[in-house]
Amino acid sequence: MIEVRGLTKRFGATVALDDVTFDVSAGEVLGFLGPNGAGKTTAMRIITCYISQDGGTVRVDGLDTTTQSVEVRRRIGYLPESAPLYQDMGVIDYLGFIGRIRGLEAPRLRARIDEMVTVCGLTRMAHRTIGTLSKGFCQRVGLAQTLIHDPEVLILDEPTTGLDPNQIVEIRDLIKQIGQKKTVLLSTHILPEVEATCTRVLIVNEGRLVASGTPHELAAQSQGGTRIFLTVKAVPETVEPVLRGSGVVRDLRLAGTPDGRARYEIGSDADEPEAALFQLAVQHHWVLTELRRESISLEQVFTRLTTRETVVR
Repeated sequence: MIEVRGLTKRFGATVALDDVTFDVSAGEVLGFLGPNGAGKTTAMRIITCYISQDGGTVRVDGLDTTTQSVEVRRRIGYLPESAPLYQDMGVIDYLGFIGRIRGLEAPRLRARIDEMVTVCGLTRMAHRTIGTLSKGFCQRVGLAQTLIHDPEVLILDEPTTGLDPNQIVEIRDLIKQIGQKKTVLLSTHILPEVEATCTRVLIVNEGRLVASGTPHELAAQSQGGTRIFLTVKAVPETVEPVLRGSGVVRDLRLAGTPDGRARYEIGSDADEPEAALFQLAVQHHWVLTELRRESISLEQVFTRLTTRETVVR
């Protein structure tokens, strides 16, 4: 649905984006991560045709953002970090105003307004003035205007900035609901939000793409593969040859021998190493007391990738 190839953008001597390439598939909710100044917002503004690139191409639903920008904009709903709301307008009036700008005519406009009020949880606030709403409800209005013309692609830049924890959960659930039918590109600094919402993650740093994959895939790449902790009641001298010859173990380290047990830290590239190790324990009559995968959080992955030069693709 979104195809970005060799995207480059400079502001004077500053390189905001440096040869960035990625795809967003139809129906995918993609998390777009990076530290401040990494180039996320610049990329989103190029995709939504607000600014032009210096190099590379961007296509949305097969349409070029440079030569077919009007058609691209019709297919996109964009919510910038600070939602551009008219504070002195009522919620219904504002959604009607945006809908008419988007080319909707009655009775479809009326139907879309009613649907957005329901979907975005604005029923109780529908006849309030926007300036009287809390920040959480203002974000809901922002999402409603983003969706009013039923776009195929949503670009959301920090949609939960400044919200309290309860409001964050509400907006997150709303984005998950929307993401079941739309293609969503979501930028945020709240990493648990990404893990709960997104099917895949891109991480950019200093204008370059440094990682792409599911949170689980990024964790495995960051650790150099899957890490397993195995503890058995057995003599290490009898266990290690079996493990090394199993075809499951890439590297092996004896992590200790507590209470007559042998505890190993194992690196593996196998698809299901836990199942294979369990079968080995059964076959060799080892008393298995621990078998767990070492987990690493997305926050740890993010920190490692944005504080070093290693590129993971």
